[in-house]
Amino acid sequence: MHDDHQRLLTTAEVATWYRTSASTVRYWRSIGYGPPGRKVGRRVLYDPAEVDAFWQSLRSASRGGAS
Repeated sequence: MHDDHQRLLTTAEVATWYRTSASTVRYWRSIGYGPPGRKVGRRVLYDPAEVDAFWQSLRSASRGGAS
C-alpha cells in the first residue's frame, strides 16, 4: 500500500458519514444511488473522495445547482 493511498470506508462508516443506517446505504447501492462502492471479497468498500463528491453533488442540488 502506498503512503498516499486513502483508507477505504466500509458501509457502516459511509452510513455514519450520512447519519443513516447501513441498510439504507446498501439500499442506495442496490438502486444505483449514492457513492459508488466496490466489492472486495465479501465486503463493499468506498473511496472517501467519491463519498465526498456525492455529498458535494447533494449540496449543489439543494442550492439549485449553484456552487
